[in-house]
Amino acid sequence: MSWWILPLLLALLTGALCPISGTLLIVQGRVMQANLISHAVLPGLALAVAFGLPTSVGGLLSSLLGALVAERLLDGTRHSTAHHGAVMNTVLAGFLGLGVLLVPLLGIRIDLEATLFGDLLLTRPVDLLQTGGSLLLQGLFFAACYRPLVFLGVDPVGAAASGLPLRALQLALAGITAFVVVSSMAAVGVVLVIGLMCAPALFGLAGATSLGQAAFRASATGMVLSGGGFLLALLLNLPPGPLIGVLCVGLLVVWRGWSFHR
Repeated sequence: MSWWILPLLLALLTGALCPISGTLLIVQGRVMQANLISHAVLPGLALAVAFGLPTSVGGLLSSLLGALVAERLLDGTRHSTAHHGAVMNTVLAGFLGLGVLLVPLLGIRIDLEATLFGDLLLTRPVDLLQTGGSLLLQGLFFAACYRPLVFLGVDPVGAAASGLPLRALQLALAGITAFVVVSSMAAVGVVLVIGLMCAPALFGLAGATSLGQAAFRASATGMVLSGGGFLLALLLNLPPGPLIGVLCVGLLVVWRGWSFHR
């Protein structure tokens, strides 16, 4: 009867991990970067499988490369804010297309369904270690850079004028986001992870009086969605990852509906 304990622990860790990154990205208006990073994982996965390397390493390097390419292209635009979404979507499509092309070109086999949507039932101890390490790394980053992150989120123009190392902070956040995405592949996949990042974060930010409070509330909500979604999936004999994604949408629908009728 203990076969479900590892998947449940991974679901809870992933639920705690993703919304913290989502909170930081929403506050800074960089949610599209998370979407790009999650899709840019695929080429690295394909190359890692082809050369016998750990898939997590390949996915991490590939997603970081995608984020760096997008940042570099944005540097070359005169109106980076207006072009932000267009550049991010273009790089996203390019890396996703490259990943799909590499599969037949390299003659490899990848379980795309598990990669895109996750498979909690195949959880290994190493997945727990990886996700726990990412949660620790993210916590250290949050604690060490809390004041600059708050300043950057509240007043980005003032933060830039004060001499705050914006590029270093943004690259560090991109790196943390890449760790989060790669660590969440086993639980919810690289596509559905964006829902677990954003839905609890939006709920946590509503009425929060500080960034720390918002991140804590978002993380707790994510644990309820992810852990509860896994247990519900067992009862209904459904795939856990997609069900967690549906619950994220359900949270927003119920929350917005309740707020509207107040």
